[in-house]
Amino acid sequence: MGTQQLESVPEPKYWHLKTVLSEALDSEFSVGEILPNERDLAARFGVARATLRQALEQLELEGRLQRRRGVGTTVAPPRVGVAVGSEQHVWPGAVGDAWQPADCAVALPPASVADILETVHGEQVHTVRRSRVTHGQPVAAELLYIPASSVPALSAIDAPSGAARARAVLRELQRLELEGQDRAVELGSARADDAKELDRLPGAPVLVVTTRFFAAGRTAAVSVATYRADTCRLTFGDTGGVEIHHDPERRAS
Repeated sequence: MGTQQLESVPEPKYWHLKTVLSEALDSEFSVGEILPNERDLAARFGVARATLRQALEQLELEGRLQRRRGVGTTVAPPRVGVAVGSEQHVWPGAVGDAWQPADCAVALPPASVADILETVHGEQVHTVRRSRVTHGQPVAAELLYIPASSVPALSAIDAPSGAARARAVLRELQRLELEGQDRAVELGSARADDAKELDRLPGAPVLVVTTRFFAAGRTAAVSVATYRADTCRLTFGDTGGVEIHHDPERRAS
């Protein structure tokens, strides 16, 4: 393929480059293929490496590319549809839950979570760590914060340590009558611990879903789930009928 030089355009140069790169990904590369290094790509398109990085970062954010440790930048597979919730509200750990408990500890929650739970200053809560795998690849990591008042019957015997402790906390939580739940989704960047669990680089784009669970007129638990933004297409409700396509001509008007 010959070298392409970018012409002067009114839009930012990196944005025009992103469009050109996206077309090249569709026509010249296959899923999983490693892209040439930045120096070669910058020379091919006649741009500075800083401009190239901006375009590559945007394509990664849109799920077209993946940066992999020890491998480089590869063409990403199509996003996987991941159901975040259904019309029927259930507690975490209920039958059919796709999450796998990994560990549980008693620790101080982040200040933002403590505010949602309305716990007193310095109060520790049960922090359950869970993971989610779809089609053989890790797609999400979760921290579930549960105050002691939500699981009053829990004992050290019931919850010794690790995944067993996590399952015991979730079982006790399900004794409460769930009155409702709400969710908020925002774009974020992967922290070091989340990045390691999700096989991403620190700072990679992620989707953060915060869920509040209500019981007895208060917030009984808070879930903070971090999803890979490059591979996940989140769906809400039972149908998961919202489709997102790369080709703008295919989008609904």
